[in-house]
Amino acid sequence: MKSTVNFYDFERAFVNMDRTDSFSYNGKKALFEYLEDYEEGTGEEIELDIIAICCEYSEFETALEAAIEYGFETPATWLATRDEDEAQEAAIEWLQDQTSVIRVGQYGIIIQGF
Repeated sequence: MKSTVNFYDFERAFVNMDRTDSFSYNGKKALFEYLEDYEEGTGEEIELDIIAICCEYSEFETALEAAIEYGFETPATWLATRDEDEAQEAAIEWLQDQTSVIRVGQYGIIIQGF
């Protein structure tokens, strides 16, 4: 038996599993929308498993932070010659070549672990 989950249910599931700090409020909204879009696009239902979601996805304050943690190597001189937007976009492009990327606000990002 499957049940439909709305955003409130999704968010409460994090509270019930004591995982409230795993994602920001905006991160949870973006992740919920991403997962809903995935279900609609593939026709595949996703089981609401908060532990699996927390293991599979990670939120970062910036795309550059996420990219560097996952091996994006940029010389300091390259970063010094770019403005913040250019550096973040380069990091997002690199991440998109590696995995699924969910934007959260201007620079925030959730990525699927790889």
